[in-house]
Amino acid sequence: MDLRITTLAERPELEGAMWSMKDLWPEFMLYDPVGWANMGRIARELPQYVLVATDAEGEVVARGFSVPFRLDADGRRELPDRGWDEVLMWAFSDLRHGREADTVSAIEITVDTSVLGRGISHRMLAALRENAAGLGFKELVAPVRPNGKHREAGASIHEYAFRTRASDGLPHDPWLRVHVRAGGTIEAVAPASMTVSGSLGQWRAWTGLPFDADGPVEVPGALVPVHCEVSRGYAVYVEPNVWVRHRL
Repeated sequence: MDLRITTLAERPELEGAMWSMKDLWPEFMLYDPVGWANMGRIARELPQYVLVATDAEGEVVARGFSVPFRLDADGRRELPDRGWDEVLMWAFSDLRHGREADTVSAIEITVDTSVLGRGISHRMLAALRENAAGLGFKELVAPVRPNGKHREAGASIHEYAFRTRASDGLPHDPWLRVHVRAGGTIEAVAPASMTVSGSLGQWRAWTGLPFDADGPVEVPGALVPVHCEVSRGYAVYVEPNVWVRHRL
């Protein structure tokens, strides 16, 4: 498939179409407060770290977000257990305080549902690597959302992250496999990478499920069960991700 991949800084006119893509993200994931507060800021304040892919007709078919941050700083130096949420907060704290970044973190790669299965996510990952290198960085890290984990919501992420195929030793998970084939190394689990909390009414609206009993609730698209507290009127989802490090 013919693709033109550029930064949003180069083609700011594509921002509207970029947000309008049809995707497969579960609705509840749109309500992580850290993402809610900061995803739009990446496009506005760091457009050189946002990639947009268009097809031969000029239609936006994929987007890739990343952020620069300083890992070599007091209280950091290790990739955070709070993964996706924490690295977003670090990035915008560093931007606000004028700290020089030494690492780039991938944040999201999304492919329009009309062109899934054509290898575009692989190409977007390669482009994120190239963009980070072109901006002078030596490392790209990624809090990866393993795209097969939702089929095994009850499985331990600590086992799943490092599970490999007997045939070739590559990761069992398809999206982790893409990262390793691209040169990445699975480094650690981020057990609390994203947190989504809401009332039972909100969870019912997001998922169509009753949320009428205490305990774990398996939700389509969730990597682990959602914890439901009927007597207290809320439920909480804590998503684990897997840190992958790419040397550039």
